[in-house]
Amino acid sequence: MNKEADTRNREAEDMPEPAVSPSYDFIRTIVKEDIEAGKYGGRVHTRFPPEPNGYLHIGHAKSICLNFGIASEFSGRCNLRFDDTNPIKEEVEYVESIKKDVQWLGFAWDDTEYYASDYFEHLYQYAAELINKGTAYVCDLTSQEIREYRGTLTEPGRESPYRNRPVDENLELFERMRKGEFPDGSRTLRAKIDMKSGNINMRDPVIYRILHAAHHRSGDTWCIYPMYDFAHCFSDSIEKITHSICTLEFEDHRPLYDWFLDQLGVYHPQQIEFARLNLSYTVLSKRKLIELVENGFVSGWDDPRMPTISGLRRRGYTPEAVRNFCDRIGVAKRDSMVDMALLEYCIREDLNKQAPRVMAVLHPIRVVIENYPADLTEELEAINNPEDPAMGTRQVPFSRVLYIEHDDFLEKPPKQFYRLAPGREVRLRYAYFITCTDVIKDGKTGEVVELRCTYDPATRGGDSPDGRKVKSTLHWVSAAHACEAEVRLYDHLFTKAAPNEAVEGQDFKSNINPNSLSILKSCRVEQSLTSAPVGSFYQFERQGYFCVDPDSSESKLVFNRTVTLRDTWAKIQKALKK
Repeated sequence: MNKEADTRNREAEDMPEPAVSPSYDFIRTIVKEDIEAGKYGGRVHTRFPPEPNGYLHIGHAKSICLNFGIASEFSGRCNLRFDDTNPIKEEVEYVESIKKDVQWLGFAWDDTEYYASDYFEHLYQYAAELINKGTAYVCDLTSQEIREYRGTLTEPGRESPYRNRPVDENLELFERMRKGEFPDGSRTLRAKIDMKSGNINMRDPVIYRILHAAHHRSGDTWCIYPMYDFAHCFSDSIEKITHSICTLEFEDHRPLYDWFLDQLGVYHPQQIEFARLNLSYTVLSKRKLIELVENGFVSGWDDPRMPTISGLRRRGYTPEAVRNFCDRIGVAKRDSMVDMALLEYCIREDLNKQAPRVMAVLHPIRVVIENYPADLTEELEAINNPEDPAMGTRQVPFSRVLYIEHDDFLEKPPKQFYRLAPGREVRLRYAYFITCTDVIKDGKTGEVVELRCTYDPATRGGDSPDGRKVKSTLHWVSAAHACEAEVRLYDHLFTKAAPNEAVEGQDFKSNINPNSLSILKSCRVEQSLTSAPVGSFYQFERQGYFCVDPDSSESKLVFNRTVTLRDTWAKIQKALKK
């Protein structure tokens, strides 16, 4: 059996993927060996270098945990560095969101917050040094012409007609580029490497381009900006990074990383690549996430259906669950697809231990207990979390009129259905045994709108003194005391596990799930949730895990479903569909 099939089978059995010990992944092994060999003086200095052109997603969380984690484990340091070299796409909003996400995950960077833009003057001088060495030149080809001259994977590139300009002319033109004398796109600075290289990245890459655009930090000081590959390696060098940990798509860029640093003989970090995270039923391309946001397929970067860290946070995920997920998937050298079920397992595992239990009815049907006193309200004791006795108990009000789930009653139940039905007795959680005696229907539609029941006073607390058994326990809320709430139920944003695999002529958006969000307007939750703070999370008994959404106010409670419970009713639902 292959590893992917084995992973699917484990998830089907509700078994977690075996955790990968941090001590044995290949990157930590390299770092450990470097320390023992005295490389970099035994130092460990990593960095997390996001580009501030969007919000971070779960794939970035893996990189954050890896870089900050290694620094912590080996008593080193980790910089938070913003590689802000493209003013057209970067915004302060993204910078602030990135800081918030890293802090939420539980990591701190103290005095190690840096920006590539802080090094613009330094980078300019490095570029001038390359020109002086005869290994960089100003090129007048357009971007389209540069692509045409570059060649293909099977055909070598052609040299630019400007490749052999004299050093003095290149220096003069580069300085005039800086002064803003040329329009956007009219000239670039390129490294002079090898147009016949089998690695296209080495075919005279562009290292500076003209952009007359204000930068979020440097304003209008610059109108030329370094390309990512050029700025990244020298930023690592300036900051004395020891291990520059990148995702696998940068493996083909490593020769360029090394070439730049070796040309100038400056401090040289070691670049190490690892496989990026690919998660089923979602996309982790920042370009595609921006498209979802800008075209209104989601409500924003923090939409709970998004794989962004802010989206996960709003949905009710905990930093502990995300860190645990990153530990479980480990660090590999080859790309693979991780099942969304594993991420959901991690949040269930965490919330099961710390989420208070409450009762909430999402599709209410009215129940009147006819032999219960109309003027009586009892306070019944309910357990807050059976996994943690220290969380104690709470009092829930019980009265003559209740709400239960509409799906917990069937007038003509199949054999597998053990919940409430005419003439059947069931247990109400923490309360009494009740028996359905009558069904009230809407005169026009025939829909069941109310159930009439009786209760057994001797079964208070949910046990029968005569030892009789019932096959089902239902959750409920007191109608007179329950709070009305809006509940948002989320499903996968895409219908396919691999949404990038679209039908010919369409793109990934054709796989968007039209039922990824359901909004229930008239739910009822128990009284204890009246003042639940935004972000607090709960297990709605028999329903799943939910958190309070920021849209909540004093007059309106809004809950997001974080994740469902295990589907113990799948067989019943299948029978009903038949």
